[in-house]
Formats: sequence, C-alpha cells, structure tokens
Amino acid sequence: MFDSLQLAALAAVHRRGSFDLAAADLGITQSAVSQRLRALEERAGTLLIRRGSPSVATGAGLRLIRHFDEVVLLERQLAEDLPGVQAGAVNLRIAVNADSLATWVMPALVQVPGVLFDLVIDDQDFSQDWLRRGEVVAAVTAHAGPLQGCDTLPLGALRYRATASPGYMAQWFPCGVTALALSRAPALTYSDKDRLQAQWVAAQGFGAGTLFPSHRIASTHGFVDACLSGLGWGLNPEPLVASHLAAGRLVEVVAQSPLDVALHWQFARLTAPAITPLTRAMRAAAAQMLRLQ
Repeated sequence: MFDSLQLAALAAVHRRGSFDLAAADLGITQSAVSQRLRALEERAGTLLIRRGSPSVATGAGLRLIRHFDEVVLLERQLAEDLPGVQAGAVNLRIAVNADSLATWVMPALVQVPGVLFDLVIDDQDFSQDWLRRGEVVAAVTAHAGPLQGCDTLPLGALRYRATASPGYMAQWFPCGVTALALSRAPALTYSDKDRLQAQWVAAQGFGAGTLFPSHRIASTHGFVDACLSGLGWGLNPEPLVASHLAAGRLVEVVAQSPLDVALHWQFARLTAPAITPLTRAMRAAAAQMLRLQ
C-alpha cells in the first residue's frame, strides 16, 4: 500500500511543475514535499519525478498518479454510498479543447457540485493523449477510440464557420476566394496543433497542400475579436459568431461552407461510476449546443 499523502505530493509536484507551488497547494512546507516524495521513491524503488523547470513525472510516476486519482474517486463514491459519511470536495482533472470550453462545457461543470476541476486545455486532436498517459480521468476528444481501459460516448459535432469582416473580404478577396488569394491573405491559427483552417481550405477544393500566412492567437474569443477587427480570417465556433453573421459584422469567407468537428467524451472505465454525474452533465450540455451526427 502507498501512503496517500506521499501520492498527493507526487501529483502536486507534477501538475504544478515545482516543489514550492506543490507545497502551496498542499498547505505544507517545500521541505515536507521533498521528504514525502523521497520516501515514496524509496518505497517504489525508482525515480518518480525528474527535477527541473518544470519538474515532471517519469513513466512510473504517472502510473502512481493515475492510481492516486482512481483511489480518490473510488473513495468519494464509497463515502456517498454510506449513510452518515460526508464526502469532501474532490479534484477532477479532465482534458478539454478551448472551443468546447468557450461554448458548451462550462454549463456542464456548474451542474456538478462538490468538485474542484483542474482543466487541461488542448486541441481536440491531442486531448486523448492526456487520457492515454493517465494524466486525466476523462477528455473531450475528436477520437472515437478505442483506447485501452476507456469507454467512449459520442457528444455530437461542433460546427465551425470560416468568417471574416466585410472590410477584410473587400481588401483580400476583391475578386473572390481563390488559391492565390488565400496564399496572400492572413489567416488565424490557435497554435501549431490547430489544423482547422487547413482542413477547411482542403475541403473547399483548394488542395491539402495550400499554404497561407497566419497570425497565432491562442484564444477562442480572441479569434472572434480578430475577425471582427479585420486582422484575419479563421474558423470560429458557430455559436460564438451566429449573431455577428446575422448582423453583418462578419461574413462567411465562402458562403454555406461549414466544417463540423465530431466530439466524444472518453473516460477511464475504472472510475466511470464515480464520474457519472459529470458524464451525465456533459452529455446534456452537449445535446443543447452540438449538432447530431
């Protein structure tokens, strides 16, 4: 059996990236964190944290962190099932893409009391990696699976619209949208992982290899503001730009050319019963905002 306080120290150091921040989270001294981690490494017989900036867990460390998360969730469920036992708030770490968080995930989280959420924000094409490594208990992902030890539920599709301001369209596409015009007109990209603009360009028949210049703005709402200001064109979630399109503040780069991204709720099978309220809330919120596939 592993000591829960030592496991908590391991998880805190990995997730906060340093011993001093982990100590602040746990309400103990940095020395106490070091002592607990050293004792755990002696117990496990292997290195669990690679010290550095940031400090990160080794493969063995990640396995123990996953074990710790599973035990905490299972103990919380057990407490809820036993009359008279009061369960405290539990920390729940999930991976979510930024656009989902900005459109439909937040209302779901509000429906799950007694939980402190630790959200990992990553592209929907990469969020599954966090679950595969055991760093989160669930993820909103574009991958349907299968993933060993996990279950997957379809959520629906988030519809995107390629939008720009009327002034931007007049400046960069005066003769219409062509491959040549796209190669000159500045676009918007969330990060190097963001492939939505490239996928949309390919879907319009301009070719998968069409290159275009791009600003990088790691903000969902920043994307909308950038389009409104005429900085560039980009793929925005339809719920965030519908009113702007209706009012004429934004227009579609190519009329009636949406891009639908199918999303799934993927979670560890072992802790599935313990996160049932969250799963229920996520599916309900998705049903209100996402499109059926």
